[in-house]
Amino acid sequence: MAETELERAEKRYAQAKARLQALKNRETTRQRKLDTRRKVILGGALMDLAERDSGAAAMLDRLIRNLPREQDRKAFADWGTSSPAPSSSDPETPS
Repeated sequence: MAETELERAEKRYAQAKARLQALKNRETTRQRKLDTRRKVILGGALMDLAERDSGAAAMLDRLIRNLPREQDRKAFADWGTSSPAPSSSDPETPS
């Protein structure tokens, strides 16, 4: 039996819809990867800064202590900054 014009149009519509969904999925994946990359870069920068600046180290310690999920806090259980140099804004540093 020959395919009618309506059936061909419905088939093309379904294929176009599938292509559109695939494009949306790729964009969502790309955005999620970019977001993850940004978080990793900022996290690394913050950890590096915390090693050099006591104010940043205190802030990072506070952030870790206030993580809402126990499993997230456990990831930092053995992590610690190694005696950061006092920052210029540290009130304990003599002027």
